[in-house]
Amino acid sequence: MATIDSGTMQDVSVKIRLSNLTKSFQTGGGTVTALDNVSLDIPTGCFFMIVGPSGCGKTTLLRILANLESPTSGTVEITSPAQNRPGNSMVFQGDSLFPWMTVFNNAAYGLTLRGVPKAQIRETVDYYLDRTGLTRFAKAYPHQLSGGMRQRVSIVRAFANDPDILLMDEPFSALDEQNKVLLQEELLRIWDETRKTVLFITHSVDEAATLGDRIMIMTAQPGRAKRIIDVPFQRPRSVLELRAQPEYGEFVYSIWAELREEVERVRSRDLGERA
Repeated sequence: MATIDSGTMQDVSVKIRLSNLTKSFQTGGGTVTALDNVSLDIPTGCFFMIVGPSGCGKTTLLRILANLESPTSGTVEITSPAQNRPGNSMVFQGDSLFPWMTVFNNAAYGLTLRGVPKAQIRETVDYYLDRTGLTRFAKAYPHQLSGGMRQRVSIVRAFANDPDILLMDEPFSALDEQNKVLLQEELLRIWDETRKTVLFITHSVDEAATLGDRIMIMTAQPGRAKRIIDVPFQRPRSVLELRAQPEYGEFVYSIWAELREEVERVRSRDLGERA
C-alpha cells in the first residue's frame, strides 16, 4: 500500500521517514522502476544531500515528497509543520520565476498566496533580499537579471515562504563556478540562521560535501540507497576555506570512489544498448 502521511510520527527528531518506498512507471517498453525499496530517516533540521548517477530516481524522490508524484508502494511519513507554515517549498534546476512579476513580487508569491498581511510580507521579503544582495533589484524583472541573480530570487522565494521542508533539485547546476560558490555561501549563511530540513539533489560530490550534514549515495536505476555518510566538517562553514583543507579532498575522493561504480554501471548499460 502506498501512503504519504503528515503528522503521524511520534519521534519529533525525525522529520521524514521513508519505508520500503518504490516507484514504477508504465512506458511503451514496459514497467520501469525508478525507486526500489528505499528506507531512511531524515532528522529534523538536517541538510540532506542526495547524489547518484543520471536516471537513478533522485528527482522522482523529491517529487514524491512534494506530493507531485505518488509512490507505487511503501510509506512516506512527515511530521506536521508548525501552525500556518507550509509543508514544503521546492527550488528547481531551471528558471522558475514568473517573468511578468518583479523580483519583490516573485519573492513574495508564496506569502501572498497564503494571505499573509502585507506589512509582514514586506518585512520578510526585504530581509531576505537584503541577505542576498538583491535589495536594489526589487523592482526589476527576471529578464533584467543574470542567471545567478534569478536563482538567488528563487532561493529567497523559498525561504521567505518559511516552509517546514526545503526541496532543492540541482538549483546551481546551470551556473558558472564563481556564481555557484557565491550562492553556496549565501545558502549556507541563510540555512545557519533557519536550520530548516533541506533535501538537496546534486551531481557534484564537491557540492554535497560542502553543504551537507549527511549524503545519500544512490545506485544506478533502479534507485536504491547504497550508503548514507555523515559529513565530518563542523559548522558554520566557508566554502573556500573548507575546500582548502587536506581532509576535505580525502573525504570527497572517498565519496566519488563509491559513486563511480554506479556511474560506470550506467555507462556500461548505455553502451551495451547502443551495440
